[in-house]
Amino acid sequence: MAMMRLRREDPRVVGSFRLHRRLGAGGMGVVYLGSDRKGQRVALKVIRPDLAEDQEFRSRFAREVSAARRIRGGCTARLVAADLEADRPWFATQYVPGPSLHDRVADDGPMAAVEVASVGAALSEGLVAVHEAGVVHRDLKPSNILLSPKGPRIIDFGIAWATGASTLTHVGTAVGSPGFLAPEQVRGAAVTPATDVFSLGATLAYAATGDSPFGHGSSEVMLYRVVHEEPHLQGVPDALAPLVRACLAKDPEERPSTLQLSLRLKEIAAREGQGLTELRPPAQRGEPDRPERPSGRLAEQYAEQRTQRRPQGAPPSQPPATRPLTGTGSRPGARPTPAQRGPGTGGSRSGPRPAPRSGAGRPGPRTTGTGRRPANPRLLRQRLFVFVVVTLLVAVGIALLQGCTAATRGLGPDTGTGVGQTHSRQLPPAPQAPNPHDY
Repeated sequence: MAMMRLRREDPRVVGSFRLHRRLGAGGMGVVYLGSDRKGQRVALKVIRPDLAEDQEFRSRFAREVSAARRIRGGCTARLVAADLEADRPWFATQYVPGPSLHDRVADDGPMAAVEVASVGAALSEGLVAVHEAGVVHRDLKPSNILLSPKGPRIIDFGIAWATGASTLTHVGTAVGSPGFLAPEQVRGAAVTPATDVFSLGATLAYAATGDSPFGHGSSEVMLYRVVHEEPHLQGVPDALAPLVRACLAKDPEERPSTLQLSLRLKEIAAREGQGLTELRPPAQRGEPDRPERPSGRLAEQYAEQRTQRRPQGAPPSQPPATRPLTGTGSRPGARPTPAQRGPGTGGSRSGPRPAPRSGAGRPGPRTTGTGRRPANPRLLRQRLFVFVVVTLLVAVGIALLQGCTAATRGLGPDTGTGVGQTHSRQLPPAPQAPNPHDY
C-alpha cells in the first residue's frame, strides 16, 4: 500500500498527533497517516483552506462529526478525535490496514457468491449501527469499504457528502462514482437509510461482477441511468440476484431495511458455504491419490489387489486362490484369506470391493484367523532368553545345594557307620603262643 512522503507545505503536527506520511488528497482535503503519543495510528483529514472559510460548511461539518461520535459498531472506522474550531478543521479516524473493496476486485477479479454474501452481511450490520446513530452514509461505494483482517470496515460516512464533495480517508480511494448514488440523491430529495441500501446493492453487484450495474459513461449518462433505467445484473449469482435487485428499486419504500438485508445475506452465505462443502465430498475408499492405511483383513485384500495390478503387456497373473502373496509382507504357504479364495467358497461378498486406502502404499499389520494380531517375534525371543537363563540358574543352584549336602555328611564323626566305616579294615587276631601242655 503506497504512501507518499510529507511535502514541504504539509504540517508535521496536528493537535496531539504527529504526521508521518501523506495518504492522499480528495475534494475535501488532505489525508495523513498519524499517530498519538501511545503509538495508535490514525487517518487524519485536514480540511481545505477554502472550505475552512465557509461558515455554512463549518456548521454542517460540526453536526456530522457530532453524529459520528455516537456511532458504535465494529464495521465502521471509529472517530478518534476532531477539532472544529481550528483554523483548518480536522478529524481523525481509526486507521484501517487493508485494501479497499474496489482494489480487491480490480486486482483479483469478481468475488464468489459466499464472499459477497459474507461481506454484505457485515456491511449491513455496520449500516444498522450508523442509522441508529441518526447518520446516513450517503457515499457508500467500493472505495469507501476497506477489507481489514478483522472484516470489512466502512469509512467516510457522510461527512463530506454534506457539501457534495468527495472524500478520501485511506490509500486508493477516489472521487465517488455516480453509478452508486440513489435516485433520490440525483433528484435532490431527502436522503433516508434506504439511500444507503441502494448504494449497498450497487456495491454488492460490483463485487460479484467487477462492474457497476449501470455501466460506464459520463456523469450525466450515469445519473440518467440511475434514475430511469433498470440495472444490469448479468453475472450476479442466482442466489444474490433477487436481493440485489430489490436493493436497487427506484422507490425507497420498496427496498429492504438494513436489518432484513443483514439476516437475508447471512442465510445466503451459510447456504452457499454449505453448497461449496457438498461440491467437495470426502474421497471415496479406493482412490489412488488419497490412500488410507488398511488393517486386518483389509490389508491382505489390499495387498492382493496391488499384486493383481500389472502394467499392460505383462503376463497374466495366476488365480488368487493358488498364487501366494509375495512382496506384501505375507509368508508363502499361509492360509488364503477370504480375498484369495475364489467365488463360491463363502465368506466374501459378491462383486469387486473397493481397494482400501493406505497412507504409505503398504498394507497394515496381518492378523490371525481369529482376528488377533500375532505376537511380536522380538518379544518372543526376549521371553525365551529369560526362560533359559532362569532355568540354568535354578539347575546350577540345585547342583550346588546337593554338593554342599554331600560334603557335610563326609566330614561328620566316626560312629562305625556311614562313610568312615567303609574305609576301616578289620585286623586279624594276633597269633597265640603255643601251650607246652599240648605237646
